[in-house]
Amino acid sequence: MSNKASDNLHKLIKSMTKPEKRYFKVFSSRHVIGDQNNYQILFDAIDRQEDYDEEKLLKKFRNEAFINRFSIAKSRLYQSILRSLDAFHANSSVEAQLKRQLHCAEILYNKSLYDQSFKLLRSARKVAQKHDKTTTLLEIGKWEKRLLEKDGYDNVDDKKLAKILKQDHELLATLNGYSELWNLKSKVFKALYLRGKVRSEAEMAQYSEMLKGHEAFAKGDAKHPENQYLYNHLSSAYYFGLGDYEKSYPYITDNIDVIERNKHIFEEEPNVYLSVLTNAIHVATRLGKAEEAFQWIDKMDRAGSGLSEMSNEDREMRLFAISKSAELNLLLQRGEFEKGIEMVPEIEEGLLKYEEKLSSVRKAALYFNIAVAFFGHGDFNEALKWTNQLLNNINIDKTQDIHCMGQILNLIIHIELGNKSLLPYTLRSTQRYLETRNRVYKFESVFLSFINELLKKRPTKSLGKLYIQLSNDLEALKGDHFERHAFEYFDFLGWAQKKSTSQFSEDQEA
Repeated sequence: MSNKASDNLHKLIKSMTKPEKRYFKVFSSRHVIGDQNNYQILFDAIDRQEDYDEEKLLKKFRNEAFINRFSIAKSRLYQSILRSLDAFHANSSVEAQLKRQLHCAEILYNKSLYDQSFKLLRSARKVAQKHDKTTTLLEIGKWEKRLLEKDGYDNVDDKKLAKILKQDHELLATLNGYSELWNLKSKVFKALYLRGKVRSEAEMAQYSEMLKGHEAFAKGDAKHPENQYLYNHLSSAYYFGLGDYEKSYPYITDNIDVIERNKHIFEEEPNVYLSVLTNAIHVATRLGKAEEAFQWIDKMDRAGSGLSEMSNEDREMRLFAISKSAELNLLLQRGEFEKGIEMVPEIEEGLLKYEEKLSSVRKAALYFNIAVAFFGHGDFNEALKWTNQLLNNINIDKTQDIHCMGQILNLIIHIELGNKSLLPYTLRSTQRYLETRNRVYKFESVFLSFINELLKKRPTKSLGKLYIQLSNDLEALKGDHFERHAFEYFDFLGWAQKKSTSQFSEDQEA
């Protein structure tokens, strides 16, 4: 077992906003121990540390009584902070308000103030129904049943009992639908995150197997807005994974409509709306619907600016990741590399600020696209720096397509830089990686064969003809349903065609 001191308390304190810290001082003043408030003293000392150092704290407080049971003091401070945060955020969301009302109703019930308890539950039910809080409605129903039981079911007829049963069945059906849809959606997204889009018949069969039972939740059955959202989200992701953007796009736009028609339900989860808008931007661009893509970007900008009042670090992090990824990706697809580079300082600042909270997949995508922006602008050294960041400094599952494309782009950058001495090592590294990945497709094979031929001392063809052959092979693959997804990461065909033209001219002059 590790003896390393836990830094959970330090992380919690560092995550607090200034208003939360001010509130804690007021809150902790109610818990004075002796002549001094040990909570506040320890809180301030830990807050001043950029990196947690327990040895320094033990030395600093060596003459304090609480140091003899320091782990207990830390635990009590941790719990005190959580209680203060609970009080501070008591009205921060509908869920939080309802939980508070339910607790108050329980207190009133236990004091035999049944009328007051019932009145509070009735008020809570109206709010829960308005905001479609299914699990809370079940909890409210539990306490309402207890109130009916306490008088021996006085003035409760069979019609009333039947109504209660019907309500329960409807709520449970909604929850069951949600659970089924969430599980199906998660299977599809897990496959997308780990493997990327479908690139073989076998993978297509796996996707189809995952979606068994999907049609049982057609829109008519998914009546609850959250279930409608999940159904559309699942369907759009499924067709996205198959590379069928034409079928994916209507589900995405339907989901935007579901969210906008039910703002009272989704308003506390703005990241959901931003994520769907991001998907709309990406797919609309792939379909050549540039005007619609800009409309979605405009909506995203307006939605993002409206989040300032309800801002917190997690929401700011998600907004940064979603909006910057979408904007950079769109610029690259339009070939506006200089504008993409102009975004880099702001993205670097966000990467530094949210380094520990951003997912590896999100960071990898940003690194890759920044590399593409510099490559498109002709700054190959800077592009190499970012591919190295992706390949060497991110703890990402190497089965993912983004890592594979990073390897291929890295080879191309070395070609542009004329690093012939480094190419053999880089090629061997890529080959070893693809062998362990166990997912080598035609696209990767074509590229590696080209590099192998390029490195031969006596190639069978001139450089110009090698690039022409590569262009022809890539053009054929771009029409292959399973291979075309590789070209979404980078314009490999455009690069090969440009190289073939310039190299063929050089061959002719020679």
